[in-house]
Amino acid sequence: MLSESLERLSLLHPKLIDLGLERTYQLLKKAGSPHQNLPPIFHIAGTNGKGSVSAYLFAIAKQLGLKTHCYTSPHLCRFNERIRIANNLIDDEALLKVLDEVEKLNQNTPITFYEITTVAAFMAFARIPADLLILETGLGGRLDSTNVIENPLASIITPIERDHEHFLGSELTQIAGEKAGIIKKNVPVISASQSNEVEETLKNKAKEMNAPIFFEGADFIWEQIRTGEVKLGCKNRVFTLPTPSLIGPHQIQNAALAAASVIYSNNFTPIDDRLFSGIGFAKWPGRVQFIDKGKLLNYRGARPIWIDGAHNSHSATALAASLAKKTDEKWTLIAGC
Repeated sequence: MLSESLERLSLLHPKLIDLGLERTYQLLKKAGSPHQNLPPIFHIAGTNGKGSVSAYLFAIAKQLGLKTHCYTSPHLCRFNERIRIANNLIDDEALLKVLDEVEKLNQNTPITFYEITTVAAFMAFARIPADLLILETGLGGRLDSTNVIENPLASIITPIERDHEHFLGSELTQIAGEKAGIIKKNVPVISASQSNEVEETLKNKAKEMNAPIFFEGADFIWEQIRTGEVKLGCKNRVFTLPTPSLIGPHQIQNAALAAASVIYSNNFTPIDDRLFSGIGFAKWPGRVQFIDKGKLLNYRGARPIWIDGAHNSHSATALAASLAKKTDEKWTLIAGC
């Protein structure tokens, strides 16, 4: 049973999170180094917006007819959501098979749940041909299990704010230093607009790695026009992006970051508006999502229900701005932690 397999893997290490790459490398070696046999990669780190940027990149690639693997975390409802193989969620049978295989290779060696399931994902990705892999970090970047890859198309940095301070540090420069750990030699870095101290940290790491770095607001700019479309200024050109499918002003930023990453990766031709049609079709459940079906509607009366995964001050501010545009009525907030 899949649930039993996942439960066993969760018990292999006394901690849920124990940052480091040694255990991941050891297991990858036993598995035949699948991380060295992956399609071209967009590697994404940051505090907020990683999943949304992943969703936009996935939708862009899908509309272009590309077969795309995708790795994100955590999942919303089912573990399978973390792993997409050639555009489709991995099915239970394939997932159980690769989890059983990686469990046998591991031989009860202490390893965190995230680490062993990341290795399983790499094994699954390496076996099925694809044109692209969208790879999201789980926590931080420098010591995240996804950071075993060597030469991605681009390193993408979403907005960096305080979060997971127990693991990443309490200062923004410390947190940014951990996120900047995904920057690779000579690989372009595309970043959302950041605070001055975060920007300086990212620039220093990029300089150390001889990596060109491009910032929102300086190297690429965007503006949403009356039609809902987005004008993106990038590389001395202006592109027209379709109205972003995900809700909220912050999702315009995420869409622009995804589009700029496609442009600066130098992996797509021709570079024109047709590249970005997928921005109008991206899906990412649990992000300013309107609930229009299900049993919950039986209890709401006449009031609309929206759900969102905001979990820090930056994302909560973005959520408030999004909901403020929906109605002037008072909201009832139900929050869990």
